[in-house]
Amino acid sequence: MPIAIGVDIGGSHISCAAVELNSNKLIDLTYRIAPIDSKAESEVILQQWANCLNSTLEALADKVPIGIGFAMPGPFHYKEGIAMFEINDKYESLYGVCIKEELPKYLNKKNIPLRFFNDASSFGIGSMLTGGINPQSKVVALTLGTGFGAAFFKDEFPLINAAKVPEHGCLWDKKFKDTIADDYFSTRWFLQEYEKEFGKRISGGVKSIIADNRAKAKELFDKFTDNFVAFTTPYLKAFNPDILVIGGSIAKSSQLFLDRLRESLTGKGLQMHITIIDQTDHANIIGASHTFDPDFWNKIKDKLPNI
Repeated sequence: MPIAIGVDIGGSHISCAAVELNSNKLIDLTYRIAPIDSKAESEVILQQWANCLNSTLEALADKVPIGIGFAMPGPFHYKEGIAMFEINDKYESLYGVCIKEELPKYLNKKNIPLRFFNDASSFGIGSMLTGGINPQSKVVALTLGTGFGAAFFKDEFPLINAAKVPEHGCLWDKKFKDTIADDYFSTRWFLQEYEKEFGKRISGGVKSIIADNRAKAKELFDKFTDNFVAFTTPYLKAFNPDILVIGGSIAKSSQLFLDRLRESLTGKGLQMHITIIDQTDHANIIGASHTFDPDFWNKIKDKLPNI
């Protein structure tokens, strides 16, 4: 029974678990989640990541994973394992650090191979492996949280440089209004807009805004959704997916935007099915561990982006 560990690197947390690769199921009692200070020094971040991983490794006892796969946000050189974070407001102290070389120094078990996969691609693959999605479907997977992730798939294969797919297969860095999409479709947009429009600074995430004033939160979600439709429509029309899969912390509040999103996209002539995934990190973990499936890895290993 081959086992790999999947890791979800979020903007404020790390979660990981051992995955049974034949069934794509998390192994009982190996799931761990921990907060991360993404603005800390590089050594502190690496130690925090390792603490979570070491706990999962310990839970496996004498079982040895064939590798550790990471669902990693960009910018990142995925093939070499080098972090390139500099404009994401997170993990900037890791800029230029080769995670593949440095992180093992903090792990209690040595000589375990590490592989890196874009977090949105991991989310999409994990969602398809566990969500009953037809493997021949054209799928767009989007994550909305501390950052804005996107991945495009055909036949369960992530498209990086392909016709009708945005450059590098991602959307976070594409221009929208005054800056880039990541500034509009992330938690920080909600916090900034809430303070600007309603004169109150909120700490935390979207749930904190909803708890403070649900009516005002709904106003922001309406604005967010209208921006989202305006930005994504050209890309969705070009690719024409069968399914749009949405995850991330913002997706947990889909009751405030899903109906408006469906109606707006339908009004634009887009008929794809929309699926919300609540357990985004589980999908990310499974997708990241899937990099140790030999058939899948052989298809993608030479096409990993450096972005």
